[in-house]
Amino acid sequence: MAAPTPVSALVHSSTLVTAGVYLLIRFFPLLDGCVLSVLFYLSVVTMFMAGVGALFEYDMKKIIALSTLRQLGLMMLVLSLGFYLFSYFHLLTHAMFKSLLFLCAGVFIHGCGGFQDVRFFGSVVRVLPYVSFLMVGSSLALCGFPFLAGFYSKDKILEVCIMREFNFFCVFLLVVSTLMTSIYSVRLLKGVRMIECKVSYGNVMDYRVVVFPMSLLMVGAVVYGSIIS
Repeated sequence: MAAPTPVSALVHSSTLVTAGVYLLIRFFPLLDGCVLSVLFYLSVVTMFMAGVGALFEYDMKKIIALSTLRQLGLMMLVLSLGFYLFSYFHLLTHAMFKSLLFLCAGVFIHGCGGFQDVRFFGSVVRVLPYVSFLMVGSSLALCGFPFLAGFYSKDKILEVCIMREFNFFCVFLLVVSTLMTSIYSVRLLKGVRMIECKVSYGNVMDYRVVVFPMSLLMVGAVVYGSIIS
């Protein structure tokens, strides 16, 4: 995660990391049952390990990157069950709120002089209230809050996964890894909104150039799921 934040927003939301998911969606008719079974167990373990890693991480961009890894596991999981359209649906909605989340993190990092440790952030909501509002909205969409973009795809994915005949261990990992998304999102927002501020915000005026594209992404994070569902 040493790349500039706009590069991270592009790569981790809709291009490189999701290219493998898109490739498997296009070649889905060529995948046999053995490959899909292996893909299912790998995706469940990936979701769980990425969620656990995000819970104990303090780098803001790494937390969001591990969240991307968990969402990729979710896409692969529903793909392994044969619902490739649901996987593509979540890929599209994920691009909206995850790119917005990375851009909000980039504004915070740039404003406080390059610090990425969430333990150094504080009182951001007072200095950057609008960007803080956008970050809360994108985090809610990531958690699958009702009637936001992530809700429409995640609800369908969890519904088809729970209705299938799995063993209890796989269902347990699926539910726990889904709950971890809300836990590390709240943890990230709590670190951003701490009362004590350990750094000084010196570049807060530079974020105005990205307000318009971030506002467009926020609109997409709210209505995009209902439009394409």
